[in-house]
Amino acid sequence: MTMTKKRRRHTPEQIIRKLDEGHRQLAAGRDLDEVCRHLEIAESTWHRWLNQYGGMKANDAKRLKELEGENARLKKLLAEAELDKAMLKEIAKGEF
Repeated sequence: MTMTKKRRRHTPEQIIRKLDEGHRQLAAGRDLDEVCRHLEIAESTWHRWLNQYGGMKANDAKRLKELEGENARLKKLLAEAELDKAMLKEIAKGEF
């Protein structure tokens, strides 16, 4: 019987803290696989996080998340408006 580890979601703030801690450990001479084991993440996760959040501060990540949420909300509003417009065009043509 194999036990699978429950997947954990990290907040952007947690990710940035772990990246900072990892950078300190790497500067102290530890290997990346040791650092990842200590942080309890896969090496691929480390690289993904570094690409996505490298150089950010915690408040930058929070602002990014807020902007992403706002962007998603605006995209939804635009899609609804486009749907309404298409329906009005069909009604105007008498194709309903």
